[in-house]
Amino acid sequence: MTSMAVALSPTPTPTPTRCFFSPDLHSHHALTIHLNFHFHKTPILYQTPFPKPVKLRTVSCYYSESTATTPSFTTSDSEEEQEQDDDEEEEREARPFSPTMSSIGGVAPPVLKKRKRYRKEYPGERKGIAEELRFVAMKLRNDKGSKSPPSDQGKSNSGDGSWEPSMEGFLKYLVDSKLVFETLERIVEDSSDVYYAYFRKTGLERAESLAMDLEWFDQRGILIPKPSNPGVSYATYLKELGETSVPLFLCHFYIVYFSHIAGGQVIARQVAAKLVEGRELEFYRWERDAEELLKEVRLKLNRLGEHWSRDDKNKCLREAAKSFKHLGQIVRLIIL
Repeated sequence: MTSMAVALSPTPTPTPTRCFFSPDLHSHHALTIHLNFHFHKTPILYQTPFPKPVKLRTVSCYYSESTATTPSFTTSDSEEEQEQDDDEEEEREARPFSPTMSSIGGVAPPVLKKRKRYRKEYPGERKGIAEELRFVAMKLRNDKGSKSPPSDQGKSNSGDGSWEPSMEGFLKYLVDSKLVFETLERIVEDSSDVYYAYFRKTGLERAESLAMDLEWFDQRGILIPKPSNPGVSYATYLKELGETSVPLFLCHFYIVYFSHIAGGQVIARQVAAKLVEGRELEFYRWERDAEELLKEVRLKLNRLGEHWSRDDKNKCLREAAKSFKHLGQIVRLIIL
């Protein structure tokens, strides 16, 4: 450390004196220190306006009458203290100036953190994507029921508003339904995507059962029609989704089976009583309880949905409306 002299007016006795000096502390910051002290051998520790306080080592300021009229200013430090301070100085130079320090030496006021806002949960979100789809289905059904009068939801041959199925329309419904289920099952079975492997052999498959029902009608000399536009357009759309988006395709996959189990029983009773002489069609029969089979599919879908982003889930919810629209067009073939 370099000793330096501070010029003071000669004073016969120690009195309070102001010392101004700018020592070179090998720092890239300008340093100006103002000291007010008495002439006595008292160590001084001064807090500076820097990221880390600068310590003035053992400082003594005294007045000597015998040597000169100029008081001398000296500093002393051990080699160990010198090495420690050199290391601190290098660390301070390597660290950029902190913007949180005040320019006058004080600490800047605390930074106020922005209040975190939590988004509102979607209905059924805690249980999984399948439950969210169920809420969407309920909303679509309620909206449709409130906007459309009962008399407009189908043709009626009687005054009570009930719909009357026709054999021709029912066969179109079966043929288009078979095309849709075949498309779903083929995509799941043939795809190399690991996600689809979880939905193979679920017990809900309907394509084979529909083939048996159509064969029964054919054996009785009833002409089986070709697939119509509602079934063809939906099957084409499912093929596109199967190749481009796994989440969207699986949402359609679940909705198709969910809709068939939830609403298919009503159709089965109506048709069985009026068109097929009370015969129970294979289309509405399962080897196990259909609700249990659907529950297993729902659990698998929920587990996979945990890895989907919120954006993918929102797209699935929007796809639900498309799925119900396509299925509604196919069901309406019964009464056309």
